[in-house]
Amino acid sequence: MPRTDSTTGSAPAADDLVARIRADLREIADPVRAPQMQAYMKSAMPYLGVPVPVTRRLTKQAAAASPPADLDDLLHAASQLWRSADFREERYAATELAGLRLASGRLEMVPLYREMIVTGAWWDHVDAVSHLVGAVLLAHPTELGTLLREWSTDADRWLRRTSIISQLGFKARTDTGLLTQVITPNLTDPEFFVRKAIGWALREYARTDPDWVRKFVDANSAEISPLSRREALRHLG
Repeated sequence: MPRTDSTTGSAPAADDLVARIRADLREIADPVRAPQMQAYMKSAMPYLGVPVPVTRRLTKQAAAASPPADLDDLLHAASQLWRSADFREERYAATELAGLRLASGRLEMVPLYREMIVTGAWWDHVDAVSHLVGAVLLAHPTELGTLLREWSTDADRWLRRTSIISQLGFKARTDTGLLTQVITPNLTDPEFFVRKAIGWALREYARTDPDWVRKFVDANSAEISPLSRREALRHLG
């Protein structure tokens, strides 16, 4: 359990890290860039105007300077930063914290990842967290495989998208059985972001096993959407 302050119930080390990240982000805020970023992302939450790569670098530097003592500290900091965010960059920073080496592949992080997916509810947050979910899948294939199968039929479209794209970049480590099981229930889904995810996942795996992808698309030709088909076969001719 994290060390807590008896009056606030907070974890002091984690609170210091959150405060440092917030201060650093505000120090380099760009009020000209901010509304442009908000408009591009169609975000109700305002921006500070800090580019995502800069936000990530700043977060890593802050975590190196004020490192979480353990996983509980890190989880506290990431959760606090996400839930109390006033600006979208703070949520980007929370996601970066949640993917630090200390947290990578840890089952304990999955409830927060789910929260980020459901409450973030847009592709920028979801796609970033999906990579973190993938790291847990590699470390705990049985537990996460079961969970992703559940997410593939969830009412939340972003959980469905995550179940499909969580293996991006796995190459030869891709579990094609799992990939089939999470894509199949979504083949006729009308949601753009789900259809795009199917095409993206198949296109990525086609770099490793193009024959498998061709066979999958052919076998599901009656159900797969034109968008998913086009994306899946984009580089296969």
